[in-house]
Amino acid sequence: MKHFHFMKIAIKEAVFAYKENEIPIGAVIIHNNIVIAKTHNLTETLSNITAHAEILAINLASNYLGKKYINECTLYVTLEPCIMCAGAIFWSKIGKIVWGTSNYNNNGFLSYGIKLHPKTKYISGIMKNQCKSLIHNFFLKKRNNKLK
Repeated sequence: MKHFHFMKIAIKEAVFAYKENEIPIGAVIIHNNIVIAKTHNLTETLSNITAHAEILAINLASNYLGKKYINECTLYVTLEPCIMCAGAIFWSKIGKIVWGTSNYNNNGFLSYGIKLHPKTKYISGIMKNQCKSLIHNFFLKKRNNKLK
């Protein structure tokens, strides 16, 4: 049940991103069942390709805890991380990652055979349909706007 609770918060962040014309990906990091970081993609807003939700959340969590390794934390994210974010997740030594939907465009870290830190556990498919729907609708809207 707690996975659904925290994924709902990540989805709310993804909705904020959608409304800001950002790719709708939200991320939440918890420590001792308390949200210590929540954010969404800000690549367009910040004109920064590295401003993915996962990286921003890791930065917030690290700052909150005052350390670079956040192995006692769990990251909830609406989409399977890309290889850049997987690298940040690896180096942060985060304890667990939970994502909603897989990255079907072969941009997810699993499709590249990338491994997370050996101690990092992961779970996929939590609220998969809601997460997938947000991203699908975002890109459908983008395509339709280009055709007008």
